[in-house]
Amino acid sequence: MEKHNGTVLSEFILMGITDRPELQAPLFGLFLIIYMTSVVGNLGMVILTKVDSRLQTPMYFFLRHLALTDLGYSTTVGPKMLVSFVVDQNSISCYFCAMQGAFYIIFIVSELFILSAMSYDRYVAICNPLLYSAIMSQRVCWVLVAIPYLYGTFVSLLVTIKIFNSSFCGYSVVRHFYCDCVSLLSLLCSNTHDIELIILIFSGFNLFLSLLTVLVSYLLILVAILRMNSAGGRHKALSTCGSHLTVVTVFYGTLLFMYLQPKSSHSFHTDKVTSIFYTLIIPMLNPLIYSLRNKDVKYAVHTISKKTCNIFS
Repeated sequence: MEKHNGTVLSEFILMGITDRPELQAPLFGLFLIIYMTSVVGNLGMVILTKVDSRLQTPMYFFLRHLALTDLGYSTTVGPKMLVSFVVDQNSISCYFCAMQGAFYIIFIVSELFILSAMSYDRYVAICNPLLYSAIMSQRVCWVLVAIPYLYGTFVSLLVTIKIFNSSFCGYSVVRHFYCDCVSLLSLLCSNTHDIELIILIFSGFNLFLSLLTVLVSYLLILVAILRMNSAGGRHKALSTCGSHLTVVTVFYGTLLFMYLQPKSSHSFHTDKVTSIFYTLIIPMLNPLIYSLRNKDVKYAVHTISKKTCNIFS
């Protein structure tokens, strides 16, 4: 809470997706379906990769954590966004706004580097198959997911504390459907140069390092595949990477579209649509991509469904 001219700023108003009354009901229904599909898909992926013995490998270990981060940031944003369609004024307390922004940063940063870890895992599996078990040990896998979570928490706390320790002006309307740190900067009365620089440096570093890891891993994978003599071996290697490559392309493509477009092309509505895509649509698509393209996941779904039917029959 920040004082301004003797008053206390205790809450923010989120603008939401649209202010057109005729769109509120259909958009609520659409995004409710998207969010529930995301929750069911990602929770299902977490459960499947935990209980099925065929899915106890490093690849599915990383997939489980990818599903957890997808579930994390979609749940951080989704329910509050749905509320905006059914209330006249979508307010959020200062404390919950800080929590929403903080958890969103933790999960989105963690997802970037978990996708990188998955690329490295595919590189080791294809380029060093004989040493795969030794290199991708359980300890190494845990380190590769623990570091992104810890680093994401550090970045989140740094940015959130810097913003909420600054002075807010009386104007409390956030031009977004969630407490995005960049949108909050426009509400600060104090100099925002330091905070903007911190956000720019960490955003650039996170995107560059994670994307570089993905690109180098897949470049080495491509070289290894081209050197294979067997057409069957090439097809198997490509199919192993297919789902992850699709997820990476969609996720990084959306982020690059948002952050690399010229300032003149930026608009409030374009940024909102892009944000909807990577906060709600991508978490819904990821489990679908892996379940539709992966034989092991489809087999696990079939097995569990069969056991469930037998229990209730």
